[in-house]
Amino acid sequence: MSKRDELIAKYAEDLKTKCGMTPDMDLLTKVTIGCGPAIYNADAETVAASDKGELETVKNNFLVKKLGLSDGPELMDAIDAVVETYGRSERSKYRAVVYYLLVKHFGKEAVYA
Repeated sequence: MSKRDELIAKYAEDLKTKCGMTPDMDLLTKVTIGCGPAIYNADAETVAASDKGELETVKNNFLVKKLGLSDGPELMDAIDAVVETYGRSERSKYRAVVYYLLVKHFGKEAVYA
């Protein structure tokens, strides 16, 4: 099993146990690949949900640039909802899982088709 496959399995487990959902493995794999080398970097593989600057980066670089959404307050509301789903007290919020939840939230699976 490759390192990426191990990480995808870990993300799928987080989605099942912490978010209470059965992941679409094909979509999760594509979202994970889309994260690029960030998933292999200990600092970059997680999202610091308490850091406003980090959340702005997620909004601008992922929601606006990657998913093509228009900037507005609903984007931060969605990020907030995803953090709530993942669990605010959960220390490690994996970037691929957060992105996967955002893709699902906005119904933007077609971006990864």
